[in-house]
Amino acid sequence: MFIENKQQMDMIRQSARDFAQYHIKPYVMEWDEAQIFPIEVFKKLGEHGFMGVIVPEEYGGSGLGYQEYITVLDEISKVCGSIGLSVAAHNSLCTNHILSFASEEQKKRYLPKLATAEWIGAWGLTETGSGSDAGGMTTFAERDGDHYVLNGSKNFITHAISSSVAVVIARTGAKGDKKGMSAFIVEKGTPGFTAGKKENKLGMRASETACLFFDNCRIHRDQLIGEEGQGFVQALKLLDGGRISIAALSLGIARGAYECALKYAHEREQFGKKIYEFQAVSFALADMATQVEASELLTRKAGYLKDHGDRVSKIGAMAKLYASEAAVSVSNESVQIFGGYGFTKDYPAEKFFRDAKLCTIGEGTSSIQKMVIAREIEKDIL
Repeated sequence: MFIENKQQMDMIRQSARDFAQYHIKPYVMEWDEAQIFPIEVFKKLGEHGFMGVIVPEEYGGSGLGYQEYITVLDEISKVCGSIGLSVAAHNSLCTNHILSFASEEQKKRYLPKLATAEWIGAWGLTETGSGSDAGGMTTFAERDGDHYVLNGSKNFITHAISSSVAVVIARTGAKGDKKGMSAFIVEKGTPGFTAGKKENKLGMRASETACLFFDNCRIHRDQLIGEEGQGFVQALKLLDGGRISIAALSLGIARGAYECALKYAHEREQFGKKIYEFQAVSFALADMATQVEASELLTRKAGYLKDHGDRVSKIGAMAKLYASEAAVSVSNESVQIFGGYGFTKDYPAEKFFRDAKLCTIGEGTSSIQKMVIAREIEKDIL
């Protein structure tokens, strides 16, 4: 329904699927157990065009749209949610912030390196004391002539350690003032800019997460994205598209959990027959399949609207809310179908189960999505 070039989409899907099977699947548990961020794999993803999917060709990207981006994330996340998460964060946050709001000079300087994964990108909004309440941030950028001096920290930042560049939102005005925040590009190696230790996480363990610290970090005003005071508005607009990314990530995790459970149900025998033949199992799989399909339809609609320049605040939040909660539900049921084996690391169900939960938290919790949706549907009757 929302796919306008099926032949091209099939080629992209097959390319992403082949990459995931060859370069990711054999190492999934090794990376997960040791919390390895396989940066060499992201370089290869960049060579295939998957790290700059929506970046125009003139800046070294693939020049594709959100439908293709959803397909890439779906296929990669079906194999490993951690790798899918990092692909999503790199594409939709750091890279897309520069693509959407930076000057032409900034785009030409950073996008070719990001789109090819020569550089890995990070994006800093969340702080220890301000998660959902982004307006409560305390990281401050003080103007000093032609420079800004940054002080503060950011928390739960994907690629904080391995990134070459980060887009950071910092306060340039009074706390609580939505026009008192600005966005800056900060390169690795800038004095006063450091990263903390890697977080030891429940899931998504191969996707690197850590803090960013700014201690009298001095950057030139040319590193400001847009005008001073536009950072918060930029971030909100960016998160509309970012929610489509998390919806696609959730879709892939749910699909992976469903497919491995379906396969197992046709292999495992109890009481002399395949467990799929038991109504309890077949009905559970029917529910799982329905949730996967519904997640894809919402996500595809959001991608279609995004590609056509329409507002996606409501549908993006709906897609993110439904798909993320579906991923948790489907992966939970997948563990149940595997029974005792689902509780072991010898089968993939437990990893899908662990990875899925982050999807209901990152880039806006489920409660925040409901708040956005409620606000948007109120506009429908006014």
